[in-house]
This record gives sequence, C-alpha cells and structure tokens, in this order.
Amino acid sequence: MSARPAPVVISCGEPAGIGPEIAARAWAHLKETVPMVWMGDPRHLPDGTPHEVIDHPDAAHAWSARALPVLAHAFPGPATPGTPDPAHAQGVIDVIAACVDLVETGAASALCTAPLHKQALIEGAGFAYPGHTEYLAALAGGGRRAVMMLASDQLRVVPATIHIALKEVPATLTPALLRETIEITARDLTDRFGIPTPRIAVAGLNPHAGEGGTMGREERDWITELLTEMRREGVDVTGPLPADTMFHAAARRRYDAAVAMYHDQALIPIKTLDFDRGVNVTLGLPFIRTSPDHGTAFDIAGTGTANPTSMIEAIKLAARMASR
Repeated sequence: MSARPAPVVISCGEPAGIGPEIAARAWAHLKETVPMVWMGDPRHLPDGTPHEVIDHPDAAHAWSARALPVLAHAFPGPATPGTPDPAHAQGVIDVIAACVDLVETGAASALCTAPLHKQALIEGAGFAYPGHTEYLAALAGGGRRAVMMLASDQLRVVPATIHIALKEVPATLTPALLRETIEITARDLTDRFGIPTPRIAVAGLNPHAGEGGTMGREERDWITELLTEMRREGVDVTGPLPADTMFHAAARRRYDAAVAMYHDQALIPIKTLDFDRGVNVTLGLPFIRTSPDHGTAFDIAGTGTANPTSMIEAIKLAARMASR
C-alpha cells in the first residue's frame, strides 16, 4: 500500500481580502479528493466555517473530509473584510515562511498561496520584495531565480520580465535573462508537468516582432540569434513571433508554453481566454507553489460572493504536480 500523500498547505494571504473565504470554499469543493491544510488565524475564516485546529499536517487526513484542517498562527486581532490592517503584515509574511518550511521538509506536498496586499506589507513590516514570487525565491535561497507562469487548460504563458514599468523592459530584457527564462520553463515543463520535449514559443518585444528592424531592433540585433543558438542546443523553441498572432486557437496548438517579454503581453491573453481558471505557478523553485490568478478583491471581501474557481484550480494543479 502506498503512503498517503502529504497535504497541500494553503497560506492565509491578506486576512482582509477574499483569501480566507475562497480557501474555505475550495476546501468544501475538494475535501473528498485533495488533502489540504490552511495556515492562518482561525478568527479570519468566514463565520460558520467548519474547521479543526491541528498540530501537524499529518493530522489533516483525519479531518479534511469533515472540517478544514487549520495550522493556527496567531495574529494581533480579527480582520475587517475590505480594510487591510498593517498590524497583520508580519503575520502574513511569517505564515508564508512557515508554509515554505513545511514544503521543504516534506510535511506538505506543495504550497498554494492566497493573494497578498503589498502596500499593507510595506507599511506594516517594510516588506522588501515586489511580490510573492520574489519572496519565495529568497526563501528558497542560493540566489535562485523564480519564473512566473500563468497556466490554464487553454494556455501556459511566462513573462520574462514581471513587475517593472514598461519603459524599463528593453533595458532589463537581456540575452542572459531571456535564455534563463526559457531554460527554467523548459525544465519545469518536463519535471513538473510531465512533458518530455516541451515546445516553447517566444514572443517578440516589438510590434510585428520588429518587422525586420523597422519597428524596433531587439529581435534583429539579438533575440533571433539567441533562439537560433538554443535550437542548435536542442531546445524546441520558435520565434520571435508577433505577439498579436500567437494566442489564437490554432497558434496555441503549436506550443506547450509561450514566453512573453513583459507582464501585460503575457497576462492579457490568458485572462481574456480563461479568467476564472487561470493559475499562477512559480517555476524554478525547489518546491511546488501555485496561487489563484487574481488579487485580494477588497470590494467584495466578506460578502460571500467571491468566485473560488481559481483557488480550486490552483490547489488541484498543486496536487497533480506533487503527484509526479
């Protein structure tokens, strides 16, 4: 008989956002199929959420079908939906670190994170990272670079540059950065998604992929040469392709993941195609991390109307990746 899989651990995220609500609703949807445990302050869960405080993730198996297993982490006080409290910032940060420790030690199989509110983290605890992805890379240590993938049944897309101003993209986008992004994507498509020889399409930086240098020279000066070199090394990579023609249905059938040059070039197509089911996956880490592809939604927090679909898909994907 095979050993029971370790549960997926869900970090609480911003207590005043929809994170606690969608975690509770995801548990209700998946409780018979995916073992999971939530880490946070039980007071922040929606009223009436059946839950059981446990001491170790192993105990989740005994409770997950009847109540949401909770690894309790005390916060300074209750949360007010829609109104972030900087006093909770350090608790949010500490929960993420504690969840990473559980995954790295094997007590949890994967990490699924609820959305953060970076302004509250900065104001309350001087948070020094642009977001979850960069903080998780720092926790992983070793100068590791993490890569953000947005994934759904219709599209997987990776931005080479993420949370920077558009005017900073051309200078930030270097041959070394693009090469590393493609290599990490290819490796994790094999290791985490089970695709033996992944096909990767790369978008151009400029309109029409530069159109021979008339609309920008990056493609002509170095991007085409880099991709040609990587093909000679055995990477199944195509491009640079005009970004406005690589996301329709027929084009998507020709690759397993697309690498885009900047944030919106990557996120607009997947959020248009599959807004509710998109999942944020961090590639390049020594552990599995997924997250719903949306924010804290303060405007609807506490109303009971938040759609848990992306959180459900994130937990399911984390469990599938862990099973490999």
